[in-house]
Amino acid sequence: MNMEILSNHKVLIDEPALDKRVGEIAEQINNEFAGEKVIIVGVLKGSFMFMSDLIKKINLDTEVYFLKAESYGRGTETSGEVKITKDIETDINGENVIVVEDIIDSGFTMREVFKLLSARNPKALKLCSCLSKPDRRECEITIDYLGFEIPDEFVIGYGLDYAEKYRNLPYIGYIEVE
Repeated sequence: MNMEILSNHKVLIDEPALDKRVGEIAEQINNEFAGEKVIIVGVLKGSFMFMSDLIKKINLDTEVYFLKAESYGRGTETSGEVKITKDIETDINGENVIVVEDIIDSGFTMREVFKLLSARNPKALKLCSCLSKPDRRECEITIDYLGFEIPDEFVIGYGLDYAEKYRNLPYIGYIEVE
């Protein structure tokens, strides 16, 4: 891949659109769980910017934890094999849990994360994803709170990376992958 990506990528979703949609999702969560506690579980690394913006707008009793699930390595295609390399450090039995992900692609990662977390008997287990690529879906996944549905492009920015680079872009862009 050409490492001149920053000079030739295209903006897919700009900062104002991201901010507006994050506010709308937070409002949905605030309404659905009014008066209750929620545990937000961010899936590292890609969700950190979306999750940070989201939790700033959630007006509930909120706890934040992280887990790390890997299926891409350093490439642009999922390996199909999911490894949970960091688990959450709290008991979620009887709790309202919202898993925050950057992008739902094949669905393999979320299927494994939900298997792991649902076995711990949360009161509610919801999925919030900034992005979804339905054209890439290989297993059924329900996204309760979705930012944007996008075409099958390789995206960077707003926490999403290519080989650990470009996470710091304040918008979501896409690059051509040969």
